[in-house]
Amino acid sequence: MIIQVCVGSSCHLKGSADIVELLQKAVEDYHLEDEVTLVGSFCVGKCNRIGVTIQVDDVVHTGVTRENFKEFFTENILNKITSEEG
Repeated sequence: MIIQVCVGSSCHLKGSADIVELLQKAVEDYHLEDEVTLVGSFCVGKCNRIGVTIQVDDVVHTGVTRENFKEFFTENILNKITSEEG
């Protein structure tokens, strides 16, 4: 799974560095280092007024914040990986 976090100017101002840290920690906590490739990207053209844009494989998610990160991670990364394994 490839997770691209926008680190362009708009997402940077909305906390992309914090989201990158949360992703790194979650990947480590769930031992997903062999399952996930985490990369930064510049603008993916889906800017949102709230939060950061993240692309998981081919699906773009907007509005990811510290407050909704856990839900985003569970639904779009953790559940997807566990369903692929089972």
